[in-house]
This record gives sequence, C-alpha cells and structure tokens, in this order.
Amino acid sequence: MEGIAKAIEITLTVVGATFLLVLFGEVAPKIYANVNNKQMARMMSGPLVFLKTLLFPISRILVTWSTRFEKRLAQDTNRNRSRKDDLDKAIELTVSHEQNSEKEIDILKSIVKFGDVNVKQIMRSRVDVVALDIDSSFDVVMKIVKDSGYSRIPVYEEDLDNIQGILYVKDLLLHLNEQNEFAWNTLIRPEVKYVPEAKKINELLTEFQQERTHMAIVVDEFGGSGGLVTLEDVMEEVIGDIRDEFDEEIEVEFEKIDEFNYIFEGKTLLNDLCRVIGINTDTFEQVKGGADSVAGLILELLGRIPRKNIEIKYKEYRFKILAVSAKRIEKVKITLPDEVKT
Repeated sequence: MEGIAKAIEITLTVVGATFLLVLFGEVAPKIYANVNNKQMARMMSGPLVFLKTLLFPISRILVTWSTRFEKRLAQDTNRNRSRKDDLDKAIELTVSHEQNSEKEIDILKSIVKFGDVNVKQIMRSRVDVVALDIDSSFDVVMKIVKDSGYSRIPVYEEDLDNIQGILYVKDLLLHLNEQNEFAWNTLIRPEVKYVPEAKKINELLTEFQQERTHMAIVVDEFGGSGGLVTLEDVMEEVIGDIRDEFDEEIEVEFEKIDEFNYIFEGKTLLNDLCRVIGINTDTFEQVKGGADSVAGLILELLGRIPRKNIEIKYKEYRFKILAVSAKRIEKVKITLPDEVKT
C-alpha cells in the first residue's frame, strides 16, 4: 500500500506541476499578451533594448566569426573548382597532341569529377523504370523480359514504392516452356539494395564491388522509390556509353537541327545534354538547384511550368519550349552561342 500511495503521489505531483507550468508559463502569458498587446509591447521594449545593448559585443563577435567562416568556405569551394579547372587544362595540354585523344581527354576529366557526381544525376528516373507487377501472369512477364532485354528486373506489389525483390532473367531459363499458370514469383530474390539520391557514385561503386551487386533502388527523402541505378550507369559516367546487343542505337533522344540548335526530351539528364552538345557538365551548376533534367532546369529558371513557344535565356544559351502538358515539359529546343562551336 505504501508503494501505491507513493506512486499516486508522484503521478499527482508530475501532473499538477505540468498543469501549472503550461497554464502560467504558456497559456496565461499568451492570452494576456494577445488582449493587451500594446501595453505588453511597451512593457517589454525596455528589457529587450537593455539586453540588446548588454549582449551586443558577444553577438558582434559571433556574427563576425560566422561571416569569416562563410567566406572561408566560399574560398575553399572556389579554390577546389579552380583546381579542377586547372586539372582539365593540364589534361588537355598533356593529351591533346596525341592522335584520337578526344575520348581519352573525356575519360580523364570524368575521373577527376567522379567523386562529385551523386546517384540522382545518373539514375534512371521512376517513370522510365521497367518493373514487374508481382501479380502478373507468366506470359506478361516473358513479354516484358523479351522487350526490355534487361538481365535483372525489379518486382513490385501495387506500386514501385513497395519493391518485393529482383527477378534475375537467368533464373527463367529452366522454365521457358512453362504454362501461363506457372508461379514465376517463386524465383524472385528478396535481397534489394537501397541507396539515397545524394550518395556519391564513387561510394556506390565501392559498395557494388564489396557486396557483389549490380543494381540498387534509389529512394528519395520520404522513402519512396525515385528510380534505379546500375553498375553500368556508374561505369558509363567515366568511360562513356556501354552498348550491348540489346541497347538501342541512340540512348539519348535528341534531334540535331544544325551546329547550334538541338531538340531534347524534357526528361533528358543535364549531364547527357552537356555531352551531346559538347560543353562542360557543370555549365548550369549555379542555376540548376536540385534539378538533374532539362525540364527541371527550365523550372528552376522560370519558377513555373511554361507555355508552349516561350523562350528562356541563361547567359548565351536560349531554351524554347516546343511541347508541354499540364504536368511536364516534353520537348525543348536549345540554341548554343557561336563561341561554343568555334
């Protein structure tokens, strides 16, 4: 009984203290200040001015330190960028005299920038991911496998945010003659690797090597599936496109009108656009924000979904919207400045 009484006493003390603190420390002062706002402002202005004057030397020191720290960070960033530019120039000077050196220069520059590229910049976006519904029939699965030409395909239940595993196409080889009722989902491998959008691809490459995996599902900040990245995507960032017998002739969909005008799909990655038109991949770094596609860049520059035929200019580059829907920018024409191709 003594223990129960003590527990009740502690409970009442805690509840009572909490009630009094909330009442007199939160509710009552707010109600009073709301009803008597002018009087409250006059009453508190004096102590606030006194505290401001008293603490001014300390706040001044803290502001000065933070300003210097920010300047130092900006200097370090500019210094790193300058070093990379110097490395690019050194690579061009060293290799440019050799025959057929353009490809080698591109590879060396890609190696220099390899650690600065994140997964979001190279991944296949969610809308372009080829995946299988776990409830699909065997005939549907075989058709998707044949049409896609991929060796590994993610399998989901209901939507891509609920990945159940990966189907390895080689596991189907022993079951090619099965009927439509065949339970193909028993072949799904449940081990799925997830990586955040912000992960650097040099770290991802190390993880792929250590874990002996070739594919990862990219998740956004809310835990939803943002896309898919493979070992091939990582390697292509260094050595360029890797093509096999299943790849289409042109992966990046674009139309070259002349030396200065190109038409791209809105979903085209900025890195791919820069490679196609022959400019540095960091050309739009200062204005792209969190965007990684041409459409995303346009949205960052304009702040809204543009109308058809509207033109947007950044430095000497001009973007013209050729096709747009209510939800996305579909086709963009980019015009280059003359000096880019001279």
